[in-house]
Amino acid sequence: MTDQLPALIIVIPLLGAFLTPLIGWHYKNLCHTWAVAVLIIPFYGATGILWQVVTTGPFSYRLGNWAPPWGIEYALDHLNALMLVIISAIGLLAAINAKQGVSNRLAGKEPQFYTLLLLQIVGLMGIVITGDLFNLFVFLEISSLSGYGLIAHGEDGAPLATFNYIMIGTVGACFYLLGVGYLYIATGSLNIADLAAMLPALYHSKVILVAFAFFTVGVAIKMGLFPLHIWMPDAYTTAPNPVSTLIAPLMTKVAAYILIRIMFTLFQPDFAITVIPVATILGWMSVIAILAGGLKALAQTDIKRMVTYIMVAEVGYIVMGVSVMNRMGLTGAILHILNDACMVFSLFLIIGAIAHRGHGRNIYHLNNLHKKMPLTMAAFTITALSMCGIPPACGFFSKWYLILGTIKAHQWIFAATLLTSSLINAVLFFRIIEQAYLLPISNSEHGLGQSHEEVITANEAPPSMLIPIIIMAATIILLGPLSGKIITAVIQHAVPVIF
Repeated sequence: MTDQLPALIIVIPLLGAFLTPLIGWHYKNLCHTWAVAVLIIPFYGATGILWQVVTTGPFSYRLGNWAPPWGIEYALDHLNALMLVIISAIGLLAAINAKQGVSNRLAGKEPQFYTLLLLQIVGLMGIVITGDLFNLFVFLEISSLSGYGLIAHGEDGAPLATFNYIMIGTVGACFYLLGVGYLYIATGSLNIADLAAMLPALYHSKVILVAFAFFTVGVAIKMGLFPLHIWMPDAYTTAPNPVSTLIAPLMTKVAAYILIRIMFTLFQPDFAITVIPVATILGWMSVIAILAGGLKALAQTDIKRMVTYIMVAEVGYIVMGVSVMNRMGLTGAILHILNDACMVFSLFLIIGAIAHRGHGRNIYHLNNLHKKMPLTMAAFTITALSMCGIPPACGFFSKWYLILGTIKAHQWIFAATLLTSSLINAVLFFRIIEQAYLLPISNSEHGLGQSHEEVITANEAPPSMLIPIIIMAATIILLGPLSGKIITAVIQHAVPVIF
């Protein structure tokens, strides 16, 4: 059965999604338990695949034993095995966390929600496991369509945000599909390994150049790279908390994976330097993304919208690591995909828990939260320190490699941008910590300088919401000291040997 894990981690949640409406027809309360039980199998399968890749090396799985390029192939290597673990782990914890939020916000719609949640996981897992460009597009659309459906169930403004997301996301998907079509016209194949062998001889073909440009623009839209991020703040802010908790940490990271796969597997690394100077363009776009995302986050008082703008900056981090085109930079980019997925997931879990207890999302209404929700605020503090790049939390280590990469590439402005961004993050998060820990009186409610006695009792979120928060806070601390082993065992094998 272990030989079939690559197929099972896609087939099981897909079957689970189809069966969820039947289960929810008469037993809506069982949908949550069903979804969690289904998602245990992809997590088990993903960890098994990562272990197999680390111990025996990359391998491929042929669906129906049809040989590529005609048959569908799942290509497993260190990079996508790591991504499978990230997606399946966050998907499982997000499903556990969703119980209370769905019961309160989407009561009566449990079958629809958990069906779309499982399809979202199917799409994201399929994107990273497939070795075929067209199948990647199919899975990309499965994840996008399920994401549109989930976000549309949000608060006031969600339908318009979803409409904008659909329009812009469709443009991104069209750009990607045009790239696929151009490559097929030029080569007659859609298998990534097959294309990687054929493309070097065609690098100066205008068809190939246009295809690469289409790929880059399409993926940049899906990733939310500034200024193509305009769909992201409204979509993730207005989405129901269980939805933004699932989608926000994963969608941009999977799009970043596609960019790395296209630039370093489909094409040779030097293509983006010598043939099309896209690495330089991406590098300067990442500088703007980091600074603009940070400054826009500073202007927000809604903590959820603030985090979405931080994500714009974090996307810039990953793209900057890719753009410097050296081992240190790409190592930092891949490590930051892992770390940032955990940190953003933790932040959205915490925001959901705070909102569930009725404390709202305005950062100036979070007074005394360290007494009202001590464990949640402890987790927030750990995550905030990690986002600022303070050791031993994981955020420090990926930023360290990113800075080393920029220095090795002699991109001093890039390095200065990363350091500046850490200072901006410090301001962003410490104003919340100050409000929650040090300012017992809400100035907006009671007026400046007015004393006010308040009886405060701890009232944490339910265990289904609190346990994932504690797990992620512990993960953020553990990933820091384990960064060296993760790089040695996994990430160094995902970096092209040419670096």
